[in-house]
Amino acid sequence: MRRVLLLLLLLVSVEGGRVRGQHTHTPESFPLDFTAVEGNVEGFMAQVKSLAQSLYLCSSQRLEHQMKLQILKNTSVTCNDGSPAGYYIKESRGSRRWLVFLEGGWYCFSKHTCDSRYESMRRLMSSSNWPPTRTGTGILSPQPEENPHWWNANTVFVPYCSSDVWSGSTPKTDQNDYAFMGSLIIQEVIQELLTKGLDGAKVLLLAGSSAGGTGVLLNLDRVCARLQAEGVFSVQVRGLVDSGWFLDHQQFSRGDCRHTLSCAPTDAIRRGVRYWHSVVPERCSRAHDGQDWNCFFGYKVQPTIQSPVFVVQWLFDEAQLAVDNIHLTGQRLQESQWRYIQNLATTLRNTLANVTAMFAPACLSHEIITRSYWTDVHVKGTSLPRALQCWDRSLRHHGNSSAQAPHRGCPLQLIDSCPWPHCNPSCPSVREQQMSAVQFLTKLGFDIQRMAQQQGIEPNTLLGMLNNGS
Repeated sequence: MRRVLLLLLLLVSVEGGRVRGQHTHTPESFPLDFTAVEGNVEGFMAQVKSLAQSLYLCSSQRLEHQMKLQILKNTSVTCNDGSPAGYYIKESRGSRRWLVFLEGGWYCFSKHTCDSRYESMRRLMSSSNWPPTRTGTGILSPQPEENPHWWNANTVFVPYCSSDVWSGSTPKTDQNDYAFMGSLIIQEVIQELLTKGLDGAKVLLLAGSSAGGTGVLLNLDRVCARLQAEGVFSVQVRGLVDSGWFLDHQQFSRGDCRHTLSCAPTDAIRRGVRYWHSVVPERCSRAHDGQDWNCFFGYKVQPTIQSPVFVVQWLFDEAQLAVDNIHLTGQRLQESQWRYIQNLATTLRNTLANVTAMFAPACLSHEIITRSYWTDVHVKGTSLPRALQCWDRSLRHHGNSSAQAPHRGCPLQLIDSCPWPHCNPSCPSVREQQMSAVQFLTKLGFDIQRMAQQQGIEPNTLLGMLNNGS
């Protein structure tokens, strides 16, 4: 109880300083630690929220929840169509923690695929219709009950408008119909944030989902190098990769490259690297003898990255299955498709074997860290926010070095061992559809008798495994 009261007093102190218009000088924002209240977290968070609301009701100012649009001052760094790139920011005075999030949204790799993308997904290629503000959700949320450890950080959302997996370096010209400047956009954002307090930060977490997650892998060390080139050596730069750990294995059925989704990832990236004039990590490029397309696949680039990385990856990622030409539209799957899906999870587990910090649920989904339900998914009894807090603790006194051994009850490598989609009962779509894992799999044509026979176990044993998430 004493720790709870201390936390509330700290909240009063920090928020009170803001109300008076003063800058607080806390060493860093304080992530909420639930160790002392694990038995009644919901009640504790209700008290914190009520206190925060009371503080602001008594003041002339309101808690700022919105991230505000900032167009880059260097207007030569643009989106695909030549409109200026930018970012959304919510500053948190007194905090020395910064979270910069890279949006995802596939890619295009030829004039044909980019023309098609511009017609159907123009918001991912232009800033012309960006709203003046955005509200963060998940790890970008300013609400402590939704975002228990990063709610008080300086938050930056960088919209994806370069269609190049955040790797391109070429402007729009008379010869080029589109600009591909993803890597330059990140560099310009970091440069501007230095004037807004990033130069005094303690931690910078570069996060991203899907193509944004791959963008983190491609740009993390370059961001660190950029800070050091500006004379900023005190910031601990870390990466959070959500649903960006793609595989370059063989598709279930071979597709052509007339459309983005039918093109094998290796073929699409090989074409894209040339079309985008991609910039990849130098260490990775050297490791693969200049075959830079390899650096877009997590298990190939991650061993060359010097900054700490936390990987969040669904074992049955919907985007990976889509590019592999496994389409889950509610129709019953063939046995060969089930085998392919099972092998996908096995391959993914193998590629994560040497990753020091991960969270990999056996779910059929895509992206999680900006979803409001991101606190609800568990692996081996641990939620994703809790796993990230454990990782943060392991790095806290070690700068950008590797994480130390995890504390008891604070695991860093969380990966489901059960072999089927949604055998984890906390998976999002199972919960949303209010059906059991067995009901969900049966709907897709999962044959309990046949699969039990293949595994050499009794059908009732397999049913128990699925129901228990084991």
